[in-house]
Amino acid sequence: MTETPADAVTPGSAPVLGPVGQEIVFENDRVRVWHIRLEPGERQPLHRHDHPYLVVAVQGAKNVVQTVDGVKIDADEPTGGVVYRDPGAVHMLTNVGDTTYLARLVELK
Repeated sequence: MTETPADAVTPGSAPVLGPVGQEIVFENDRVRVWHIRLEPGERQPLHRHDHPYLVVAVQGAKNVVQTVDGVKIDADEPTGGVVYRDPGAVHMLTNVGDTTYLARLVELK
């Protein structure tokens, strides 16, 4: 996955946003399902969710979410775990653990 360095965003500038995941594996008029895979140390680029979504951890990992303004939030996701999140925040996800992270992200259109 393409990396976006945390210092690539300067205050007052519009960040360049990447996709929500690496590949759309299913889509219809109600949902879009993304495949996400992050190796240890790998980072997902800055992105924004325009729809509410569920994240299903197929293989969990220790992750950190970093918002566009630099706030870091622990986001440990155990294997089989499911979380719901509201849309809107610009952030990136980094696998800071020692296991591969695999997930399906389901956007609710």
